[in-house]
Amino acid sequence: MSAPAQPDWVAHRAGVMPGKVALIEGARDVTYADLNGWADAVAATLFERGVTAGDRVALLAPNSLEFAAAVHGVSRAGAVLVPLNARLTADDQAWQVSHAGAKVVLFHGDAEERARAVAKLAGIGAVALTPHPSPPGWRGEQEACDPDPDVRPSPLQDHGEGPGVRAHSATDVHSIIYTSGTTGRPKGAMLTYGNFFASASASAFNIGVAADDRWLACMPLFHVGGLSILLRSAIYGTAAVIQPGFDEAAVNRSVREDGITLLSVVPTMLKRMLDTDDLPFPPGMRAVLVGGGPVTKDLLEQALARGLPVLQTYGLTESCSQVSTLTPADAAARVGSAGKPLVTTQLRIDAPPREPGEILVAGPTVTPGYHDDPEATARAIRDGWLHTGDIGRLDDEGFLYVLDRRDDLVITGGENVYPAEVEGHLLQHPCIEAAAVVGVRDARWGQMVTAAVVTRPGFDAAEVETWLRDRLAHYKVPRRFVEMAALPATASGKVQRHKVREMVEG
Repeated sequence: MSAPAQPDWVAHRAGVMPGKVALIEGARDVTYADLNGWADAVAATLFERGVTAGDRVALLAPNSLEFAAAVHGVSRAGAVLVPLNARLTADDQAWQVSHAGAKVVLFHGDAEERARAVAKLAGIGAVALTPHPSPPGWRGEQEACDPDPDVRPSPLQDHGEGPGVRAHSATDVHSIIYTSGTTGRPKGAMLTYGNFFASASASAFNIGVAADDRWLACMPLFHVGGLSILLRSAIYGTAAVIQPGFDEAAVNRSVREDGITLLSVVPTMLKRMLDTDDLPFPPGMRAVLVGGGPVTKDLLEQALARGLPVLQTYGLTESCSQVSTLTPADAAARVGSAGKPLVTTQLRIDAPPREPGEILVAGPTVTPGYHDDPEATARAIRDGWLHTGDIGRLDDEGFLYVLDRRDDLVITGGENVYPAEVEGHLLQHPCIEAAAVVGVRDARWGQMVTAAVVTRPGFDAAEVETWLRDRLAHYKVPRRFVEMAALPATASGKVQRHKVREMVEG
């Protein structure tokens, strides 16, 4: 039996609620009817550039209405979205574009220079998208290296379901999102239409859906958490409110003035929201989902006292965002827990009862695998269970407590930093003999990327930091360097990062 078809979510909403606001960014808003037409225009532009069903399309753009419209337009064209992390280097982005086999790079706004550079490195074209929020506000523009596409009829004709509308199988890949690995190149997690629909359904069963919901998207839309807000809102027929990035004052103002009912942040963002002023938050806020680390009892109590109903959650890219989330009824009594698995998800710990072990996940939200990487897929998904690499435990009532994130993973300001990648660059510097990278507790960022180094004559921390900024995304560059005579290691010579962390935290 074939998988059930997924309708074009935006087209459906445009048909039943055309005047309902779908997206808001500052003073601009877009109805579902507008968004539907905009998606048609994007799809037509892509088709004119030679993109056909199943092709991959990379997207490099800031958080914006244009980003959201591109997401739906790529889907309307039957293509697969490859959102690029704007904080990576051009070389890293170009590698992802090439590995995914993207046909073009879509870009908007101040991403133009970088997008053109990435497209040139990958040997494909770049397509510029104008910022106007209604069709035909998009126009394509190609690089000289882009091959001339064949002229052919628009894909928006003769579908039989209305302009540009096509149904998707639940197993069709919607997007490929690259995740960092502990070693080597990142892996492209394939997320299907069925994955996103199951995730949206599970979230709805947990916290409900209200007709007037407005979900504030202040996290990067190229991350699975941000992208999920856009797709979840379209599935529900509610509104997503887009901000260019996280600014605590702007987020607080939006929550109080824009009718925000739902918000997704990491613990450090929540703390900054509470620290920036002492005003209460409106009673209309239904839930603040907090992932990426534990919420302390003090932080939770402060948030609840100010009117922010915090729900700790646990998820990862490979599970299409949420795996487990506290319910509003359990939030105060289960401080530190990420709740129970959502209704579509199975979860178990690879350890004896009540003992810590690796978190394993199964269900319809789990990726079918990594793009063009069968070996990594086989390692991660065994007997139907996704091996997350994260360590957790379940209490007697089945509540999940996440103890560590992929062992040595550093989470700084909500961004994942894998030590091996940073260490690999450090060891290329002529004044560094050995290096170990760890995360040190930090009040502002959650963790501070810290490098313990064995140095050679001429070492200068400021010079090394500048040198690294040309090679790594800025959030991966160590903010602190600690010189050591030697690094603690096992008998086989493997550096013991947990001992390094103890020494630098001292």
